[in-house]
This record gives sequence, C-alpha cells and structure tokens, in this order.
Amino acid sequence: MELTSRERGRGQPLPWELRLGLLLSVLAATLAQAPAPDVPGCSRGSCYPATGDLLVGRADRLTASSTCGLNGPQPYCIVSHLQDEKKCFLCDSRRPFSARDNPHSHRIQNVVTSFAPQRRAAWWQSENGIPAVTIQLDLEAEFHFTHLIMTFKTFRPAAMLVERSADFGRTWHVYRYFSYDCGADFPGVPLAPPRHWDDVVCESRYSEIEPSTEGEVIYRVLDPAIPIPDPYSSRIQNLLKITNLRVNLTRLHTLGDNLLDPRREIREKYYYALYELVVRGNCFCYGHASECAPAPGAPAHAEGMVHGACICKHNTRGLNCEQCQDFYRDLPWRPAEDGHSHACRKCECHGHTHSCHFDMAVYLASGNVSGGVCDGCQHNTAGRHCELCRPFFYRDPTKDLRDPAVCRSCDCDPMGSQDGGRCDSHDDPALGLVSGQCRCKEHVVGTRCQQCRDGFFGLSISDRLGCRRCQCNARGTVPGSTPCDPNSGSCYCKRLVTGRGCDRCLPGHWGLSHDLLGCRPCDCDVGGALDPQCDEGTGQCHCRQHMVGRRCEQVQPGYFRPFLDHLIWEAEDTRGQVLDVVERLVTPGETPSWTGSGFVRLQEGQTLEFLVASVPKAMDYDLLLRLEPQVPEQWAELELIVQRPGPVPAHSLCGHLVPKDDRIQGTLQPHARYLIFPNPVCLEPGISYKLHLKLVRTGGSAQPETPYSGPGLLIDSLVLLPRVLVLEMFSGGDAAALERQATFERYQCHEEGLVPSKTSPSEACAPLLISLSTLIYNGALPCQCNPQGSLSSECNPHGGQCLCKPGVVGRRCDLCAPGYYGFGPTGCQGACLGCRDHTGGEHCERCIAGFHGDPRLPYGGQCRPCPCPEGPGSQRHFATSCHQDEYSQQIVCHCRAGYTGLRCEACAPGHFGDPSRPGGRCQLCECSGNIDPMDPDACDPHTGQCLRCLHHTEGPHCAHCKPGFHGQAARQSCHRCTCNLLGTNPQQCPSPDQCHCDPSSGQCPCLPNVQGPSCDRCAPNFWNLTSGHGCQPCACHPSRARGPTCNEFTGQCHCRAGFGGRTCSECQELHWGDPGLQCHACDCDSRGIDTPQCHRFTGHCSCRPGVSGVRCDQCARGFSGIFPACHPCHACFGDWDRVVQDLAARTQRLEQRAQELQQTGVLGAFESSFWHMQEKLGIVQGIVGARNTSAASTAQLVEATEELRREIGEATEHLTQLEADLTDVQDENFNANHALSGLERDRLALNLTLRQLDQHLDLLKHSNFLGAYDSIRHAHSQSAEAERRANTSALAVPSPVSNSASARHRTEALMDAQKEDFNSKHMANQRALGKLSAHTHTLSLTDINELVCGAPGDAPCATSPCGGAGCRDEDGQPRCGGLSCNGAAATADLALGRARHTQAELQRALAEGGSILSRVAETRRQASEAQQRAQAALDKANASRGQVEQANQELQELIQSVKDFLNQEGADPDSIEMVATRVLELSIPASAEQIQHLAGAIAERVRSLADVDAILARTVGDVRRAEQLLQDARRARSWAEDEKQKAETVQAALEEAQRAQGIAQGAIRGAVADTRDTEQTLYQVQERMAGAERALSSAGERARQLDALLEALKLKRAGNSLAASTAEETAGSAQGRAQEAEQLLRGPLGDQYQTVKALAERKAQGVLAAQARAEQLRDEARDLLQAAQDKLQRLQELEGTYEENERALESKAAQLDGLEARMRSVLQAINLQVQIYNTCQ
Repeated sequence: MELTSRERGRGQPLPWELRLGLLLSVLAATLAQAPAPDVPGCSRGSCYPATGDLLVGRADRLTASSTCGLNGPQPYCIVSHLQDEKKCFLCDSRRPFSARDNPHSHRIQNVVTSFAPQRRAAWWQSENGIPAVTIQLDLEAEFHFTHLIMTFKTFRPAAMLVERSADFGRTWHVYRYFSYDCGADFPGVPLAPPRHWDDVVCESRYSEIEPSTEGEVIYRVLDPAIPIPDPYSSRIQNLLKITNLRVNLTRLHTLGDNLLDPRREIREKYYYALYELVVRGNCFCYGHASECAPAPGAPAHAEGMVHGACICKHNTRGLNCEQCQDFYRDLPWRPAEDGHSHACRKCECHGHTHSCHFDMAVYLASGNVSGGVCDGCQHNTAGRHCELCRPFFYRDPTKDLRDPAVCRSCDCDPMGSQDGGRCDSHDDPALGLVSGQCRCKEHVVGTRCQQCRDGFFGLSISDRLGCRRCQCNARGTVPGSTPCDPNSGSCYCKRLVTGRGCDRCLPGHWGLSHDLLGCRPCDCDVGGALDPQCDEGTGQCHCRQHMVGRRCEQVQPGYFRPFLDHLIWEAEDTRGQVLDVVERLVTPGETPSWTGSGFVRLQEGQTLEFLVASVPKAMDYDLLLRLEPQVPEQWAELELIVQRPGPVPAHSLCGHLVPKDDRIQGTLQPHARYLIFPNPVCLEPGISYKLHLKLVRTGGSAQPETPYSGPGLLIDSLVLLPRVLVLEMFSGGDAAALERQATFERYQCHEEGLVPSKTSPSEACAPLLISLSTLIYNGALPCQCNPQGSLSSECNPHGGQCLCKPGVVGRRCDLCAPGYYGFGPTGCQGACLGCRDHTGGEHCERCIAGFHGDPRLPYGGQCRPCPCPEGPGSQRHFATSCHQDEYSQQIVCHCRAGYTGLRCEACAPGHFGDPSRPGGRCQLCECSGNIDPMDPDACDPHTGQCLRCLHHTEGPHCAHCKPGFHGQAARQSCHRCTCNLLGTNPQQCPSPDQCHCDPSSGQCPCLPNVQGPSCDRCAPNFWNLTSGHGCQPCACHPSRARGPTCNEFTGQCHCRAGFGGRTCSECQELHWGDPGLQCHACDCDSRGIDTPQCHRFTGHCSCRPGVSGVRCDQCARGFSGIFPACHPCHACFGDWDRVVQDLAARTQRLEQRAQELQQTGVLGAFESSFWHMQEKLGIVQGIVGARNTSAASTAQLVEATEELRREIGEATEHLTQLEADLTDVQDENFNANHALSGLERDRLALNLTLRQLDQHLDLLKHSNFLGAYDSIRHAHSQSAEAERRANTSALAVPSPVSNSASARHRTEALMDAQKEDFNSKHMANQRALGKLSAHTHTLSLTDINELVCGAPGDAPCATSPCGGAGCRDEDGQPRCGGLSCNGAAATADLALGRARHTQAELQRALAEGGSILSRVAETRRQASEAQQRAQAALDKANASRGQVEQANQELQELIQSVKDFLNQEGADPDSIEMVATRVLELSIPASAEQIQHLAGAIAERVRSLADVDAILARTVGDVRRAEQLLQDARRARSWAEDEKQKAETVQAALEEAQRAQGIAQGAIRGAVADTRDTEQTLYQVQERMAGAERALSSAGERARQLDALLEALKLKRAGNSLAASTAEETAGSAQGRAQEAEQLLRGPLGDQYQTVKALAERKAQGVLAAQARAEQLRDEARDLLQAAQDKLQRLQELEGTYEENERALESKAAQLDGLEARMRSVLQAINLQVQIYNTCQ
C-alpha cells in the first residue's frame, strides 16, 4: 500500500521495523534476480579452480640446461632458409629479449605465452650440436597438470621424454616417451597407444622430421579415449599432481651430413628451438578450493597467472588444502569427490579448547563417525570431546557442558580417598556413580573422605585401607563416640585413664573399670603413704612403717600415732638448782590437768634444765610450757635458752640460725595454764640439746604494780610441738594442701597438743593428725605395752595409751599410780575403801570433786566445799574441782565447760545464760558449729542468739546459708551459688557476680526452657541460651529433620538429605524452590556473586555490587564493561538515569491508562462528562414538564440549555480530535502489519532453505562409502595381526602355551610319582590312630580312684562315700577321700591334721615358756627396782645432810653478818631497827606439832639408813670414775674430730687424685689411639715409598701424595700433643715431653725423593719416640693410680679405726649417761633430805 501525499507531507519517519522489512525484501529480490557468475566453482561437492597456463608469471622458474649466446654471441644457421640469401645469424642471450633493443636474445623465458603482436619474433634456442638438453619448470606449490603443448621453431626432437616430480624434485616419474625410433631410443618401453590411463608408452607421431618449423608436441595426462572409472581416486589425483615438470630432449633430427663432416659450420645447423611452451593446469586443491591466490613470494598481480595458493573451502587449509583447519579434524582429511565434498568437520570440544587432532584409531573405533580428539582441554576438562572432567574433577550437574565452570575440583582428601583423591566424574545410576562423590577407603568416611571411621585412626595415603583400627581398652575409653583420636590414634581416655590405648590409670589412680571416670583415685594418705602412687590393680598405696590399709591411713595393730604433744619432758625429771616437786594425786573418774607425778615449783631467778636427747625430724618446734598459776591473774616473764652441743653446720636445715635465736623470751598471760613461746626452736634428729628454762619474774593481782617473790610457778612439763603447718601436706600450694590447711585451722586440730587431757579427735581432724604424725615420725610407733601392767599388747591408735591394769598408770602401763604399790602381774595394790569427809583416792589422800583441802594434813586439811560460786549440791555450783593456792590462800575454781570467772560465775564465750540466779545455767549457743568458740561476741550472752556467723551462714542459729550460697550449714559446707547469667532469671541476680539459688540443692532459678543446676544449658529440643530470655524451641520440621533436636548454640536442625535451613523446612544449601515440590540447584555465575546461596524461594542470585541479572552474569545498571569486569559509569549517568526513570514512570502511567480504556471502553473517559450533561438534561426536562413555570425557572432553563449546548460542543470537538488521532493510529497499525507480513514471508523462505540444507547435510553424512571401505580394510589388517599373534603364541616353541603344557606335564608326573608314597603313609597313620583309640578304650581309672580316694572307682559319685575322679561336693569343689576312707588322699589329710595339731601344741608350749621367762624377768626386775629404791633412799639422805649442812653454814654466815652490821660504827638506829624487825619476822613455816612429827619421821628415816656413810664412801669412787670417764670421753671426742678432719682432707685428696687419674687415663687412651693411627699412616707411607722406588717416573706425584699424608700426620701429632699437654697439667710433667714430641714431628719437606725418604724416616723415629714416651706416661699414670688406690685403702682403714673409736666413744657416753643418771637421782635424794632438814630447822 502506498502512502498518501498527506501522510508523506507530515514528514514522519517510517518505523524501523518497517524499514528493516523493506530492506530485506529488496535484498532478497536482488539476490534472486542476479545471474550466477561465470567462474569456476564447486559442483556436486568438489570444487574446480580455473585452468590456465602454468608458465604465465613463472618465467623465472623455467630453466634450460643449454641456451645459446649466454656467454657471448654464437652463430647459427637455419636449414629451412635454403632459398634465402641470409642463412646464418647470431644468438646473443646475455641480456633478456627486447624486440627493439635485443632481438637476438633467445633465453628460455621467451617460450612463455605473452600474446605479443609478433609472437614468432622471440623463441628459445639451445647451443649448437648438443643433443641432450633439459627444460625444467619448478613450481612453488602442487598443481594439477592436464596437458603440455610445445611449438618448435626447428625440427621437433627425434627423441624426448616428459617426466614429473610431486615432491619438489626429490623423485621423478616419466609421463611419456617420444621418439622417431622407439626401439632404438627407448628399448623395452611399450609402444603407443596406451591401454590404461596410467600406462607409460613411447609415442612416435610427434617425432617426425616434418614439419621443419612450427611443429607441435601435445601431451595429455588423461587420454580422453581411455575411460576413467573414478576420476577422484587417489591414484588419478597423484597422477595429475606435480611440483616440477621436466622435458628431456635426447636426440636431434639431422640430415646426416653431420656424420660425414665434423666441422663447426655443419653443427651450426642442428639445435633445438622452441617458439612456445604451454603447460596447462590449475592449482592443486584436492577439490577443496574454487580459486587460488598468489603463493608466498609469487607475483600478486601477474595477468593470467594461475596462482598456487588455494583459497580453501570445506574447512581445509594449507597451500593445496591438503590439511584440515586446526579445529576441523573430526573426520579424516580426504580430497573432495563428485557428489561429496568431504569437508572437514569441526571438532566438538564444547568450548573448552580451540585445538584438536585426528586419530584414525578413534575414527575406526567409532564406526567411521568421528575421529577428532580435542587437544589441551581447558577448564579442567578431558576426553575426546572435552566432555569429561579431568581426574580429580567432576561435572557440576547444574551447569551446561559448555560452561567454563562445569568441572569442579574434587574436594576429596587424597589420604582417605581411593586413587589419591579422585571422585566420581559424572552421574551414572547404572554404575552407582554420583558426580563429585568421593570414593573412600574401607576405613574412611566423610563427604571428603577426610576422617577415619569411628574406631579407626591414622589417616594415611600409604595405607591401603586408609586408617588403622584403634587399639583402645574398652574399660578406659570414653563410651558413645569414636574411641581414639583420628589423627594420632591416642585413645579418648576417661578422665582418670591414660596411655595410648587407655589401658592404664593416671598416676595416682587405680582399678581400671567401666566406671564413668575409668579409674578410682589412689587417695593415698598424704602422710601414711610414701608417695601418692598405688598399685594399678589393687590400689594398694606404698605405706610407711607400720601403716596399713589400702590408703595407708590406718595404724598397724600394736602401733600408734603419737599425739602432737608426744615430745614431752616432765619438770620432775629436769635438772635444777633445787627441785621443789609438788605431787598430785589423780581423783578416780576425773582427767588430770597435768602429766607425770605432779609439778615442780619454780621461783624467780631459778632455772630448769630439760635434756632433749633427740627429735624425730629436723624442723621448727614450738615450745609449750604447761604450768599452774599460784595467785589470781598471775603473770610471768620466762626465758628459755637452747644449749647446742656445737656450732650448727651451714648446710643443715637449721643452718640459718644465729646465736640470738636460741634465747627466747616468753610472757605468761593471766588466767593461762600454758605458755607458747613466741619463737620456735629449730632442732635436728640425732643431736642432744639442753633447754634452760628460767623464771625471770612473776606477779599477780595481789600486788599488781610491784614484782614480788612469791610462790613462783608450778611447772608441769615442757612440750615440743612440731610446727605442722610448714609440712608439705599443708604448705604444698596445691588445692588439696590448701583444703587440708583450712580444715586443720577451721576445726582447730592443733588444740590436741595444748592440754594434757585428750578426747577422741573429731572426724575432720583424725585423718589429718594421723597423716602429719606419720610424716614427722616416718610411720607409726610401737605400743611397747608392758606385759605385766597392761591388759593387752595393743594400745590406742591415737596417742598409744595402753590399757592398764588397776592401779597402773603411764602410757606403757609401767608405773604404779600415786598411792599404789606393788607393780606386778595383777597391777598395783593399795586403794582405801569407804573414804569419808568428802575424801577419795586410793588412800583417801585427796578431796573429792567439788571440795578442796589436803586431808593428808593432821590439822586444817579437811575437805571444804568449793565456792564456785556455791558449793556442791546447790543449783549454782559450776566447777569440776578447785584448790587453794598455797601462797595467796585463794580458792581457784576449775570451771566446767561453758563457765568462766574466778568463781565460775559467768558464761564462757560461745555460751549463754544467767548463772547468777538460782537455777540459772550456761548453755551452749546453738550456732551449728559456725561461730568462733573463743570469740566472746560470737553470740548473745543472755539470749544465745548467734551474732557472728562464719562459713557463709546466717540466722539466729547460723543454720542457714546466706543468700547467694547453698549447702548444709550444719556441716560448714555453704558454697557460693554458681549460676550462668545467660540462663538465670535476672531478678534473682542482684549483681553480676552473685545470684540466689536454692539454699539446699544449689539449683539456680532458670529462665524458661533452661536446665542444669547452674542454668547453663537448654532443655532438650531447645536452643539459643544467649538470648537472655530463655531458650527457644528448635521447631525442627517433623518429616524433613532427622529428629527434634538441634544445635543448642546455632539452632541448626539435623536435616535429612535434600533439605536445609535452620529448621530443615527449606531446600538444602545452594538450592532453591519449594521443598515440598522440587528443589533446584542455584545457577549462579561464581564470578558475580557475593554468596553462593541464592534466594531460597525465587532462585535469584545474590550479586556483588555492580553485577545484576538472575544469575549475576551481567553488569548492573549504572555500570559498564564486559562482565565480570564491570566499572561504574560516568557521573553524568545519574542525571540521565533520572530523566529516563521519569520517562519510564510516565510511560507506565500511560500504559495503565490504556489498560483502563481497554477495560472500560472509549466512553469510559467521558463517562463523567456524559453523566453531568445527563443530570442537567434531567433538570431541563423537569422544568419543561412543570405546569407552573415562573420567570426564575425560565431563566434557569435558559441557563441550563446554554450550558448544555456549550458542553455538547466541547465534547463534539474533543471527539473529532480523537477520531483524527484514531485514524492516524489505524494507518500506522496497517503499515506495521504490512511490514510484519513481509518479514513473515522472508522467515518462511529462510526456513525452507534451512530445511533443504539440513536434508543435503544428512545426505552427505550417510554416503561415506570410502570411509566404510577404509574401516573394513583397517579392521581386516587388525584381524590378521591378531591371528598372527595368536598363532605365534600357540604354535611357536617356546611360547606361553607350550611352557604351560610342559609345567602341567611335570606336575602330573610328580603327582603320579608321589601318589603311592602318600597313600601308604596315610594308611599307616590311620592304622596307628586306630590302635591308640582302642588302647584308650581299654584304660580304666577304677584302680587309681580306689588307691587315691579309698573307695571302688566304679561306684557312682552319688553313692560313693569317698568320691572320686569327676565327683564334686555341694559347693562345687572336688570330692575325694573322707573319714572312713583309706585312700592316699584321706591318709594325707589325716597326716596334715596331726601335723597342725602338733604345731599348735608346740606353739602353746612356747607360749607357756615365754610366760615363765617373763615372770622370771619380772622377778629380776622387781629385785633390781628394790635395790634401786634402797640406793635412792640412801642418796636422798646424803643429799639432805648436805643441804642441812649448807643451810647451817648459810645461817651462821647470816648471823655473823648481822653481828658485823650491828658492830659497824656507821650503822644508824633506823637501819639497826629495820634489820632487827626483819630478823624477828623470820619464822619457821610450820607449827610445833608439825615440826615434832617431821622430826620423828626424820629420825626413823635416819635410823633406817645406818650405812649412809658407807654408801657415800662407795659413791665417792663412782663419782671419780664418772669424772674420769667424762674426761676420757672429751679427749676421745677431740681426737675423733681431729681424725675426722684428717679423713676429710685425705678423702678430698683422693677425689682430686681420682679426677687426675681419669684425665690421665683419657689422655693415655687418646695417645695410644693416635699412636696406632700414626703407625698405620707410617705403614701406608712405607708402601707408597716402595711404590715410588719401583716407579721413579711418578716420583713427583708420589712425593706430593706423601706430603699430604705427612701434613695429616702433623695434624694428628698436634692433637696428640694437646692431649699429652692436658695429661701433664693434671698428672705430672707430660707437657714437656709432648712439646718434644711436637718438635720431632716438625720438619721441612724437600722437593726430591731422597729428602722425602729421609723425612719419612725421621718422622717414623719421632713416632716411635712418641710411642715410647706415651708408654712411659702410661706407666707413670698407672703408678699414680696404684698410689691413689693405696691411699684409698689407708683411708678405708682409718675410717674403720674411726668407726671403732666412735663406737667406743658411744659406749663410754652410754656409761657416762648411766652414771649421770645415777648422780642425778642421788642429787635429788639429797635435795629432798635438805628440804626435810630445812623444815626441821
């Protein structure tokens, strides 16, 4: 349809779609009408380039072997010019031919057709008379040669031949022979005509002598007269193909005169001359090109030239299209044929490479379908078509095969996967292959085969199975998981198990079992065991001496652990100036507050000497002094001096002491009954010490301001308390040591050693006391209970108190109690019965509890009630006993527990009540053991309410744990609440470090869905503890998750295969879609994403900035470039983008408006206007229809009518405009439809052409006959080769088949040879077995049973009284023999019983004998004690006499002093009066009756000691002997110390000698070794010298070798010298000798042989001398060693002598100690007598 003029006049451009359609239509019509060009082309598959003269443009490639005039002008004559005047001419070919300048040049290039006006003016001419001339054309490429045309100027050759080369002249083949006489010129060549198209014949028709000029020779390669079955066969193609063409002219036509006349003029008539040479052909392209281009180096613009470079088609390349293009080698290259182009086919490499090659084997294996093999597959692909993934890569099933990322790297661990980490390369359900799946070794699992199976370890690439089985002990391995570490194989041991196989308990543990922890702690007692280790099987610890129990925590029966105050020295046993011993009697039923027999009264200035013979352990000891005050609130200052036997060695434990440390001051506080000195004393075992205790001063409440000389102190004993807290069990620093220390201090376990009275230790203290005692005393101590005084040989394990018989006291039960006598097998005798007047005791010698006094006194000693505060029997008596202080005469109450005060009138700390009122009493504050009992403010003294609770407790009775603590307050086990703040209710945690919990269980208040005592884990199927609001439900999908549980930190459920997301309700990772329907893999371009996971519901990939698209594979809006290299656009893009976005929004609004129009119609846009007009029409109609019309209504009608007209006009105009616009739109729509129709027709035409080409392609694919033929031929050749190999293997000798046959024959022969022997041996074995079986059945146990058990052996077990073989009793034990049986078993049992009875009788007899011996020993001991008591009485009497004499002497001196004072001239009256008053105040501290009584007692005692003088006389000798022994002991000690000093000096010297000897021996060994090396070297030198003498010609070289050896010898001699020097420094004068040896080893080397020989001799002599000196040095060292050994022997003898002297010294010291003890007892007796005598005075 044409456009109207109106429309053209609008100037609107045509739509681009219409213009494109018109352009395509015109182009199609033009192509259809254009005639085909008249050029060579392709016909039915094969292409034919244009044919032409191959010489055109190749004149330079045409050569002739002979050309006239090249070297100068040459004459020639023309035979055919007989009538012409000029018959001869000149040939001058030195320059190229030129019709004007050089017309006589006859070069070979003149034969090329030039289409010049005078074509016959130029020719080629050979030299005269030369018959053999060659014309050769060398082409630059392969060409098709069709025919040859030669036009001669002279006679044609009499003989010639045409030949070709297809390999650029390397080989030649004859096309045709030409000869006038073929038989003569080319004998044996068949004559023409040819019978076959490739026959080589000799033809004569072109060799006639006529015509004489312009004769032609024509040759066609393919004779048209001969039928050609296949013009496209390879043989035809090879026949036509040439690279070189040669015409050999072999014989000239002559007239015969040349045979008669040899002149030159005759030869000038005979030559070859050629007008024109035409070589027709075309470029040889194998049918793959229709035109050719200039070959490299050939002229590009020569007119009419047949070029040699094919312009290849059919995807071929090469100069002659002899190859396929680089990427078109899927089929074998073949020449094109009629009907088949044999075009090269493109290799299918799926875009992963651009190079391939053809493989015939692959082609044949594919059935001649495809032979292309892709080369260098990229993107990790492999295979013929890059369709596979390389090893260790797999195909991503979500990507197209052409995607560069289709092959992904196998993520397989090479150590655990098969084939070194290869995975399945593709999916193949039939073979069970899953793309990317790793194939694990047998013992390996994991998606990457990266871990061993449970129960295996040691992932290794060299292990065929991948991992080794765990060698774990099931009892020691953690259950429920893999038993061992998958890397190291170390088993996952339980907490208390160790070892690679978890087969051993940790050090300090035992009893490997299936328990949760695997082993149990040894828990060896820290003191009772030598170390914390125990036997792994039994758990038995290594106990110290006499400690038993598995933990070594028990004392062996017969032994005990000492109390802390075991090291006690009684004051009664000390040495002092005057010992005032105050004995105390123990009231039955009460525990004494003292030890020993009583006290020693110590006055101010007096000193007691305690002899500490030894201590059990070197350590610090606290000095505890037990005493009894004599006045109320008595205080005292005391000093204790440690006297050591000598200086303390610096290396000892007490080496840090200085002399002032041995002088310790102490102060006794009021109300205290013991004193612990502030500083400890360091003592060591095996050393005797003397401790001097001095009372410096004392005082009390009676005279609080001034000191006074009162009654002093009653000293009970001195105790050495080991400072146990320094022991390692408390000071180790570990948690256990700290806990032990805390327990020891909390329960005040040290109080055991403070007071004499002992109670059973608390449950907490008992094990600690046992442990520390065994540490100090290295085990337990023996009870050593006295067999006469004790009821048993065993004692109390705590303290060692033996169970004494009545009246017997002492730890060992070896003393009679005070008031008892007659120590014997029945105990001690002497108790009074029925004591009255409130007395008690064995002799009614004391007051009973609650009374005080001394009933032993005849007057004033009656027992009075203790006023504490009231007497016994009242409701206010709170003392156990009391006594009257001898000095102050005050009553001292001994308060009951819970009471304190001078009269026990107040409650003690830790107690409450009102003892001041009648019936009032003090009660223990019920504080659950959680207060300090020594703190007076710990509880309210009136109400008992606890005020200072300890151990994190609170409440009126300290019975509850504080807020934030939990446990059992009564057990002092309140522990801080340990609550996890994340899971605990924050309202219960007032501070970050304190939360409230259940006071009993410790359970913290957890948030919802939180569990655990500490609220530290989520409940099952919940997660997210860190939210702070409790745990959230896992909400795992019921069917897509493996279970309801999830990871409590991430909330990730355990999804089944194919599902993912936190709750498993989504597709698995890297997938998207609806999991209920189908999940799709995320198809994202890895180069453009920021995360591999796409949108789980839409599949849209998450692109990185600058990338967009569903797959993130294109640059985003606002970015430019080629993906993935996207760059931000210029800044102006933003401005334009806003404009474009605005236009897009406007367009969208228009589209929406158009949609509205489409839905509502055109009228929809005017609906409102029409409605408005209709409304006004209704008003008009109403006014018109009204009967009564007013003027107003008429005016309104007129106005409405006008308005309606105006609106109708506007609407009409608008509709007209819309109609015009609609017309334009319809026209444009029509034009567009027309253009679309044209495009549709063009599309149909193109589709038709495409289908035709497709059909033609299918025809080409299925018509490959030659390919099938080649395949069959190749298969046949392979079959023949296989047949040949099979025949060779089967028929040839030797061959595998023949070797197998021979081996089989040998085996059969060997089997035949051994068969009979085997059968015979087998039968013999069968017979022997039969005999043994028969003999076994004949055997019977009847006789043996009868002999052993004593009853017939054939009787059954149930009825046989004696049993037998196989019989068992009710307990399952073997039964044989009995009471009435006489078998060997019964006899043996009877003998055994008699032997045991005899043994018991012997033991009983031995016991009786031991008892008799003990009684004899006891009798002897009693006699000895009686003798000792008599001696003691005598000693006491002598001491008393001495004291009396001394007192008399002092009294006389005092009287004399008073007299002298009174007689002094300077004495004033006041002084005299004061002295007189003091003398008058002196009085005897006793009444007259007491003095009289004492005087009678003394007289009686003196009468009983009639032989006192004799005893004293005998004692004088003993004293002298004691003094002599003491002097001897001191001299022996001095001599022993001197000898010891000498021994130490000798020992040091010997040690130095031994060191020197060792160094010397090392030097000697080095010297000997070097000497051997030197001798060996000299031997080698001598051999080399001998060789040098035999071969003088090589003396120089030998000399150099000898020089090198001698240099090495120098180095060794230097080392030898150094060793000798070292030996000389330590052992003697070896250095000088070594220097001499070194001097002998040095010397110059000569250049000649004689000098070398002399030097070698000198070196040999030097070495011998060195050897002799080394031997001498060795002898000296041996002598030194012998001397050292002699000295050592002498030292040993001295040590023996020293030990003997030491033993003698110890013996004398023991004697001295005995004498000293005797002297001490005598001195005590004398002191006692002195006191008695003083009383008498």
